[in-house]
Amino acid sequence: MAKEIKFSLVYRDMWQSSGRYVPRVDQLVKVAPAIIDMGCFDRVETNGGAFEQVNLLFGENPNVAVRKWTAPFHKAGIRTHMLERGLNALRMNPVPADVRELMFKVKKAQGTDIARSFCGLNDHRNLRLSIEYAKKAGMVSQAALSITHSPVHTVEYYMGVVDKLVEYGTDEICLKDMAGIGRPAELGQLTAEIKKKYPHIKVQYHGHTGPGFSVASMLEVARAGADYLDVAIEPLSWGKVHPDVITIQQMLKNDGFLVKDINMDAYMEAKNLTQSFIDDFLGYWINPSNSKMTSLLVGCGLPGGMMGSMMADLETFKGAINAAERAHAEHESTLDELSLKLFSEVEYVWPKLGYPPLVTPFSQYVKNTALMNIFAMSQGKPRFSSIDKDTWGMIQGKMGNLPGPLAPEIIELAKEKGLEFHTENPQDNYPDELPHFRQMMKEEGWDEGQDQEELFEFAMHERQYRDYKSGAAKERFNHDLAEMKAKANAPIEIVRPVIELPKFNVEEYTRKYPKATPVQAPVKGKLLWEVSADDVSMAPTAGTEVKKGKAMGYVQTYYGQEEIVPAVDGRVVATLGKQGEDVVKGEIIAFVE
Repeated sequence: MAKEIKFSLVYRDMWQSSGRYVPRVDQLVKVAPAIIDMGCFDRVETNGGAFEQVNLLFGENPNVAVRKWTAPFHKAGIRTHMLERGLNALRMNPVPADVRELMFKVKKAQGTDIARSFCGLNDHRNLRLSIEYAKKAGMVSQAALSITHSPVHTVEYYMGVVDKLVEYGTDEICLKDMAGIGRPAELGQLTAEIKKKYPHIKVQYHGHTGPGFSVASMLEVARAGADYLDVAIEPLSWGKVHPDVITIQQMLKNDGFLVKDINMDAYMEAKNLTQSFIDDFLGYWINPSNSKMTSLLVGCGLPGGMMGSMMADLETFKGAINAAERAHAEHESTLDELSLKLFSEVEYVWPKLGYPPLVTPFSQYVKNTALMNIFAMSQGKPRFSSIDKDTWGMIQGKMGNLPGPLAPEIIELAKEKGLEFHTENPQDNYPDELPHFRQMMKEEGWDEGQDQEELFEFAMHERQYRDYKSGAAKERFNHDLAEMKAKANAPIEIVRPVIELPKFNVEEYTRKYPKATPVQAPVKGKLLWEVSADDVSMAPTAGTEVKKGKAMGYVQTYYGQEEIVPAVDGRVVATLGKQGEDVVKGEIIAFVE
């Protein structure tokens, strides 16, 4: 009898691999019947990742969104699943164990059936509690392997991780090929090994299409015994997102697999509704480059969704790098040349940093280090002259064990800085916090909510939750949307802007200070050299002494203040932004020498 392959529509990830936001709950409820009527999906990814946080940024209650969005699928007998980041749960930094445990209880009560849990480092210790808490809450535990391609990421390596995850009690394994660079033959071998050793374990494959391997990978894992494949639908399939269900269904059907038919009328309805959401407002935050595949991602292994931010970074640094190249009588690099340099530098840096799988946030750490290396070398400085504190945290093992060994020069550099390496369980560094958040809710007069879901949201996303409760989030989102629409409709605009350029001539300053190190705005927001200063001229004067890693100013964002920290010890030689002025992420706002 032919083996059946089942499909999961990763509707949440379709959006979050494309842009900043996901549809509002009223839009999700509107498209759900069409997805159900397609008749080909046994699973739908409904929430997790940044879904809850995005709803808070809308100024909406994410708990309402999850309950309303999962309900129609439950009624139709389609199982729902979420994505969570192990130690980091639903955010980008570590989460206390008691908050992690509450998350699974809440999401199960809200209608989420399956918890897909991954660790960006494949450290099984970071997934143990996820598996235990998911099963305790009555959810299906699906532990994910962060797939990449390197000398250390072999079938044997991954099977060692699988052995521990099965020991902890996971029900399923997901091959999370987040950059789509897993090689088809190796993924087939890995799937076959899992099914041979653990025939009771379900295997689901998730592969992005950026570099082009994932269709072949889907065929290989299906032939090797996989049970589920993640797919997308137009207009958000392909590009750097996921393969379309139509192609995958037809490919497998031709290969002799049993697959469900697709109701094409319903497919077109779901497609048209999805397009209407893009046209309504979501398209303002979708980078057009995400619709294109590129083989340049094969070598560097970066997720395709990072292409937009990488190009913005290069645009910001181009003037400074060119000025340094001129100062050294070297050829000035074009943007295309810098792109290739960055891809090449990522390939160089990645093994030096222990081959962390290039998934959020570790992909950002590797990319940022590569970019700063390029800038340092353009100034005649050595590689690794500037490494940010989060990357050092990864290097030191604060977030888990790296898959490969660190390069000797990185270890020596850490010793020179007096940094210690960590081997303890990362979770041990983050004590329980629910009593603290419960007390704060009591003081605010806030209810913990049905199934303690409001307590959970507050503990998981405190700053965003406060802005949601105050109404500041909705006001800010509406303002940003109006601003985006105005820009898009302005007659001088040809396309919607995806990059904001600095308001000053970087080259002018880098000619003056060729040996200085730039200080960049960490996020978009308002520049605050002094938090309480009203004087718009307020800024560090030339000669002001600053310390590496110590705040020399702040950027006020929608969720609070982010520190501006220089990468080196030295003295300020120039500041390029005024107190209270708007800045964008990556904008050079000072030089330190």
